[in-house]
This record gives sequence, structure tokens and C-alpha cells, in this order.
Amino acid sequence: MSANVSGLSCYRECAARIESEWPSFSRRRTQWMAQHHRGGPAAEKVAENVLQDLFTSVLDWSIADLNNQLGRADIVLAHLGMRWLIVEVKRPGTLSWGHRGLAAALEQARGYAEKQRVRQVAVSDGTLLYAAELISGGVRDRLLVRLDRKEPPIDLWWISANGIYRPRPAHELAMVADQLETVARSEENDPLISSGGQLLHPRYGLPATCFAYVGDPSWPTTWRLPYLLADGSIDTRRLPKAIQSVLSNYRGTRTTTVPEAAVPEVMVRLARAAARAGRLPEPGAAVRDVYGLLADYLDQNELRPRVDPA
Repeated sequence: MSANVSGLSCYRECAARIESEWPSFSRRRTQWMAQHHRGGPAAEKVAENVLQDLFTSVLDWSIADLNNQLGRADIVLAHLGMRWLIVEVKRPGTLSWGHRGLAAALEQARGYAEKQRVRQVAVSDGTLLYAAELISGGVRDRLLVRLDRKEPPIDLWWISANGIYRPRPAHELAMVADQLETVARSEENDPLISSGGQLLHPRYGLPATCFAYVGDPSWPTTWRLPYLLADGSIDTRRLPKAIQSVLSNYRGTRTTTVPEAAVPEVMVRLARAAARAGRLPEPGAAVRDVYGLLADYLDQNELRPRVDPA
């Protein structure tokens, strides 16, 4: 941090607040993101809730400073009639770290900012947060952080109520630009990114939609129990293994990576796949294989009505 702000009492107070509030914010963010596991990808509103929590609990904006859908912008931070920051919010897991993933969202934020004559813009999906200043028909990088990190990012000061209007030193701006370019280059050659820009699992080479449990769509190592092929069809080899891993064991080990609270949703998801494949037994059928075990779980927990054979 440059000496020109590190001596400010408002900076010290904000930095202390970021450090003290970050653990609580991280826990709440995890709870918001848990909606990913309740029937598919979370809505944009989830990321918006995360950001509102960030601005008002970790940073020093008040609830009254947040404006939703002002001039069609997702979030506008304003104080005493002055608009300081326009935030374009995207669904969780839809932004990548490189320019490729940010360009469309940033362009949308720029459009709103130019109409409202606001100089600062940001884009976020609740995990990635990038902020920039509009200048000379282009943008100047200001901030790039991940909101899922364990360590509190003190750089968030630069979008705080007391930091948003202060110019960031040139050498720090260069660091942000270098970070962005480095990650953008790594994405271009990253085997975990498909030709369509889709994030893939490092072991299976599959997108998040092919897994019965997705801990965090932006972290492939949290994806568990592959059961679909890349084209969305049933993987008849992996499906029974996924069921067995939860309800009994696979190769002698029962999975412990799926939270207990998520198991019912996971099993309904796997049961729907089994029904599509014509392998889900009828109620009361005496089937003694892994699909029979799945049927018993559904019937014991009264989940069968949620399984649509069609």
C-alpha cells in the first residue's frame, strides 16, 4: 500500500474492518452460494446478495448508499446524490479471470456508466470482482480480487466509500494490469478451459453440469460424482459408481465430500438420470443391486415423487 493513503485514519479503520469482518462475510458467502446445489446454477440474485453484503459489512457503504436497478444498472453506489460506482452483476461462476470472461460484462457496465456520467465501474459474479476507471474512451484497471479467498483482500479499500474517489498510484495500477494479463494468458493455454470458454474438471475434462454435486462452480476441484457425458447423455458406467459412492461404498470407501444436507438433492438428481436410463426400479421391486439401493433411499425419504421418469 502506498504511503499516501496508509497514513490516513480512514484507511486504517477500513483495513481493520476488512480484516475483522472477512471471516463472517466468507461464511455468509458460502451459505449464499449453497443455492447452487438446490436444483441447478444459482441465479444472478445470489451474487447480488453477496456483493451487497460485501459493500455494507466488509466495506463502509451504508444500506442507503446501495441502489438497485438505477438506470438499469444492477447496483449503483451513491452518497449524498453523488454516484461513485456502477456494478454489473453476473450469475455465479460465469466470469473467468481473463479479459475474455470480463469483456462483455465490462462493456455493459461501461454503457450504464457513460449514460449516468459515473467514472468507476465494477463487474462481479460473487467470486471474481474487477473494478476499473473509465478514462479517455477506455478503462484503467483499479482492482482485481477473488471473494472466495481466505485472506482478507485489503485492496478492497480502493472501492470503499473513502477510497473510491482517490487515484490509485501508478505502480499499483501496473500490478493489477500485470495480474490480469498473466491470468488471461494462462487461461488461453489452460487445458481446464474448453474452446467455448467453459471451465472443465482437471481429472474428468467435464463441465460442472456433468456432476451430481458442485461445491463451487468456479472451483472444479469441488465438483463430485460425475454421472453425465459432455453432451448431457447418461454415463452408464459412472452413474452406478456415483450412487454407490454415496449410499454404500465404491472401492471400499464411502464418499465424505458431499455435505449431508446436500445428499437428498444429489440422490434425486442421480435418480432422474437412472430413470432416463431405464434403470430405476418400481416401488416395492425386489432389486438387489445399486439401483435397488437408490430406490430404497427414495422411498424411505419420500423423494420418489420428485423423480420424473420422463
